[in-house]
Amino acid sequence: MAKTPKRPRDVNQLAKLITDIATGDADETDTRDPAAVAMGSKGGKARASKMTPERRTEIAKAAAAKRWGKAP
Repeated sequence: MAKTPKRPRDVNQLAKLITDIATGDADETDTRDPAAVAMGSKGGKARASKMTPERRTEIAKAAAAKRWGKAP
C-alpha cells in the first residue's frame, strides 16, 4: 500500500506542489523507509501466529469489554 505524502493545507503551498508534480519538479512518491514498512506489515501477523487460540480469544474479549465499557 503506497501512501502519498500529506498535502499542505495552505492553498498557495498546495498549488505550488500540484504545479511541481505536473511539471516533474517534484514527485509524488512514498517517503517512508521500505525496511520499516516491511517490518510493520508483518508485526501483528507474527505476534498472532505465536499465540495460542485461547490467548487470542482472551485478548479479543478484553478489547471488546474495554471498547464497550463492560467488565470482563
